[in-house]
Formats: sequence, C-alpha cells, structure tokens
Amino acid sequence: MEIKRKIYQRLLSWKTETKGTRALLIEGARRVGKSALALKFAREQYKSYILVDFSQAPKNIRDNFENLHELDVFFQNLALEYGVRLYQRESLIIFDEIQKFPRAREAIKYLVADGRYDYIETGSLISIRENVADITIPSEERKIKMYPADFEEFLWAMGEELLAEHIRACYKDGKALEQKTHAKAMRCFREYLLVGGMPQSIVAYIKGNRDFYASDIEKRDILDLYRDDIRKAARRYSSKVSALFENLPGYLSTHEKKDCAQQNRCRWPLLEIPQTSVLAG
Repeated sequence: MEIKRKIYQRLLSWKTETKGTRALLIEGARRVGKSALALKFAREQYKSYILVDFSQAPKNIRDNFENLHELDVFFQNLALEYGVRLYQRESLIIFDEIQKFPRAREAIKYLVADGRYDYIETGSLISIRENVADITIPSEERKIKMYPADFEEFLWAMGEELLAEHIRACYKDGKALEQKTHAKAMRCFREYLLVGGMPQSIVAYIKGNRDFYASDIEKRDILDLYRDDIRKAARRYSSKVSALFENLPGYLSTHEKKDCAQQNRCRWPLLEIPQTSVLAG
C-alpha cells in the first residue's frame, strides 16, 4: 500500500527545473518513507531505473566507483548487475542509504557532469551528517527534507479525500466546519494523534481494519531503530542523548512547559540543556 505524499510535487519540480544538472538528496529520519517515495517517482516518471541499496550492495558495485574515470564502464557494470537497460535522459539511478557509502555521494559531481541520467540519493539525517568527514560534498546536489505524514496525508490514506478538501476550503474561506463535519474531523484527528505519521504505522492501522495495536507494534519497532542509531552515533554523548530521548514522552505529558519557557531552560533527570537546543533538535 502506497501513501500519497505532498513532497512528491517537489520531486516533480526538481526534475523539470534542473533537467539533470542537479542530483536530489532526500534527507529524513528513519522510516519516514524516503525509499518508497523515490521508487514511486522512478516507476511513474522514468522509462527505467536502478536502485542501488548501499545497506546490501555487493562488493563489485562498491568497487565499481573506482571506474569513474571510465563512465561507460561504470554504467555498463551497473546495468549488467541489476539487469536494467539505461536510456539517456530517460533513466533514474537511486542511491539508497547513501550514508553507508559516502564515496557514492562524492561521485555525484562527476555523474551529474556526465549528464546522461538523473540521480536521487536518500539518507538518514543522523548518519548522513556523521559520515562526510573524508569526502568532498558535491555542489551539484539539491537537498530536501522529508518528514512523517501530516494530518492531511493521513486523511488521504484513510480514504477521506473529500473531508480533507472541505477542511482546506473552509480554512481558506475563513468559515467554520458544520457541527457534524467538525465532529468527524475531530475523530479522524484523534486517530491521527494515536497512529502518528510514520507510513508503516499508518499502513498497519489500515490493513488491520483500524487496529491500534498493529500500529503500536510498528511504532515500537521504529523506536528501537532510533535507540540503536543513538547508540551508534555521537558515542561521546550517547548516554545524554539517550536520556533526552527516553524522557521526551514524560516531559511532554507534564505541565512544566510553561515553567521552562519562563526560565528558558528544561530540567531532565540526567541532563540539563537550554530550551533552544530542544527546539532545534
């Protein structure tokens, strides 16, 4: 099941405006749907595409980046490995999980200059910023950030397109929703607050016939992934970051937010940080 995302229009704009002169880097947290979005865009907007997933790319694909001085060989190896015919200006190459192989990101400079194909990179925010110390970040790259699904996208996924359109129209015209419609919208909004905006959680909820338990399982799995990322990234501060992460739900459920705003700082059991840091993070 695919979820309609607004950011798709930004990919269309990138393709139209740049015409191959810029690669596109989609940044975002884990499991917000970056890879699914890139694949959907590739299937619908290109004659063919290749997805190179660096979380499992074989050694010969990684070694292939030594052939950048012979791009004919480079593209031939890609096409043969993935069994896909590439068409000039009609094919897309996706570098998925690019933070796991920064050499590919550095290669964007030469691949874009060649001009034969379009390129999309996807990467998780924490890791992609950690793994750039030894490479030259390409200027031939446009970045966009992807976030979890918002309430309107949730309504689309739930088959409530007409309700979403009506809410938007009323907001634009400065009109209040009818009482019955308002009640329905609030029910949907409460569902959204419980399910959240992670695509996997939404899909599980829908496929489970509005099963909150199925949605919760997916969210717990995602939280475990985040905990693992925290342990791997910024090892020097991992205990403090973990403390912050684990205490967020409790902090948000208290009435201390007003006090924090007045004092311009937030107090945690294991950590004291400026409030501006919380907002920035």
